[in-house]
Amino acid sequence: LHPEQREVIEIVHNSGESLLTVINQILDFSKIEAGYLQLECLPFDLYGCIESTLDMIRYTAATKRLELTCFVAEDVPMLVNGDVTRLRQILVNLLGNAIKFTNEGEVGLTLTAEETSRNPCVLHFTVHDTGIGISPEGLERLFQSFSQLDASTSRKFGGTGLGLVISKRLAELMGGSMWVESRVEHGSTFHFTIVVEVADGEKPYTPDYSELSLNNRN
Repeated sequence: LHPEQREVIEIVHNSGESLLTVINQILDFSKIEAGYLQLECLPFDLYGCIESTLDMIRYTAATKRLELTCFVAEDVPMLVNGDVTRLRQILVNLLGNAIKFTNEGEVGLTLTAEETSRNPCVLHFTVHDTGIGISPEGLERLFQSFSQLDASTSRKFGGTGLGLVISKRLAELMGGSMWVESRVEHGSTFHFTIVVEVADGEKPYTPDYSELSLNNRN
């Protein structure tokens, strides 16, 4: 395509993707509020889920010259029963937000397992960034539906104000919770937990596979 044609097509594509995101968020929110959202409970590769999620947001991080890192603790099970689609949805939302609000530095994902001697076990995810941070006032309304930290008509960052609300509700539906620690100009760290069953046929731990480390700084 001619450069101008390509630019127009990209604008149309990006607009369609943005509209689809808004529609999906509203549908998800409506299902959750009505109690109609059903979670799957199927075996899936937890490490494969993380890797595919990082693949989805890696390019965006690279365009901002951000370092993207991931660490998975040794005792985290590889195969678990749960809803991989909804887990990926939470991760994409949190990592996407971290990249959006970070202009320099890094965005990182960490996964540890709590109560590993029990089945089911509790997985603890953290997503941290070196971005603009959130004020105490912003923290108070962070998980409120349709709430924007910057409510001005000229706000720099877009969004529906539903992504974090949906993510928090999904974590709770998975038996966990979500919370955040942040200071203005010092970045943010989002935490969430979910409860999963270790799947039958759990593979042995392999360090080369699970200790993911990505560096997108150019």
